[in-house]
Amino acid sequence: MKHLSPRSRVLALLTAGVAFAVLPLAARAGDTPKGGGEITVTGEVLDMACYLDHGAHGEKHAGCAEKCISSGLPVGLKAADGTTYLLIGEHAPANPELAQYAAKTITVKGKAVSRDGINLLENIEIVK
Repeated sequence: MKHLSPRSRVLALLTAGVAFAVLPLAARAGDTPKGGGEITVTGEVLDMACYLDHGAHGEKHAGCAEKCISSGLPVGLKAADGTTYLLIGEHAPANPELAQYAAKTITVKGKAVSRDGINLLENIEIVK
């Protein structure tokens, strides 16, 4: 910084300060998924479209949920602690396997991953 004018030095220091201040924010942006371990979760099978759109769940919604899940809409599981997970098979939809359980309580195990507030269980297996 010897050859910089006082004004340029201040500008360089401010720029460096902003860059260092932004680094923690970039790290929180969700570039790396959290979790990755296998877990077992018990909860209600949801069709995520109706659940997110208007809170539909439970036995009164079972028929609609089964149709939505069978048609390929996202399927989820709402655990007893309120955590909701998207459910997928091994890099493929699990909808054909899960549609029959719409609005029912089941137990699944799979690899848990979370990014930007979205929870996912992948490579799921229904625990009998």
